[in-house]
Amino acid sequence: MTNNFSFLHIFSPTDPVVFITSLLLIAGSIISWTIIIGKFRLWNVEKIRPTKITVGDNLDTIADKLIEPYDKNLWFLSMASAVAPFVGLFGTIWGIMELFAAIGATSSTSLAVIAPGLAIALGETALGLIVAIPAAISYQFFSKKSDDLYNKLETQAKEMKGK
Repeated sequence: MTNNFSFLHIFSPTDPVVFITSLLLIAGSIISWTIIIGKFRLWNVEKIRPTKITVGDNLDTIADKLIEPYDKNLWFLSMASAVAPFVGLFGTIWGIMELFAAIGATSSTSLAVIAPGLAIALGETALGLIVAIPAAISYQFFSKKSDDLYNKLETQAKEMKGK
């Protein structure tokens, strides 16, 4: 018996709704990973050349301005981590509805009828989680680093005001 399972077959354009859902999730994953890689690069530069407040800066607003690049696009990671599982679930439900339609059309509940639709449905769930999990972890990680840097800059500004 040969196994002709292919991950790409799961996301083939058999049904336009499932295909569009897959494309949305793939796009969300690409955008998320682009942001994640950019943040890692930004924080590596921060290690080499730490952000500091200098004399002459507006001490009331400088921490907010200096932290902006570190907070930029974190909203997308938060949104992707919250929304992607539901988009994947939508694709799963749609795939299961297609499966029931195939069962009804063939009047058969054989594995040959059930397996392809079930694989597509579960593939959508997996794709949603593939997007959500890295986005959620990265959002929390980079938010914490950003908050720590903000607190450090605020402390520097308060110390400079006190002098």
